[in-house]
Amino acid sequence: MREAVAIRYDRSLPAPVVVAKGKGHAAGRIVALARDAGVAVVPMEDLTEKLMVLETGSFIPRECFAVVAELLLFVHKIREDKGKTSV
Repeated sequence: MREAVAIRYDRSLPAPVVVAKGKGHAAGRIVALARDAGVAVVPMEDLTEKLMVLETGSFIPRECFAVVAELLLFVHKIREDKGKTSV
């Protein structure tokens, strides 16, 4: 993985926040830590490229809201599906 950006969404904030970003080895470490913590890792090169220019702690830009909303919905759906048991 060449680049990685970690975002956090908290309903009390006006937008999701960039909590970590890195290139090369740092990107691999971010992904590994996320996976170890059970956090979804979704490769989205275009979004990553747009978010890499932001400082850690910055809100994502309005132009990324729709894509990030879809991403969060996708992750929520995955978590919901994992919680279901088949009979």
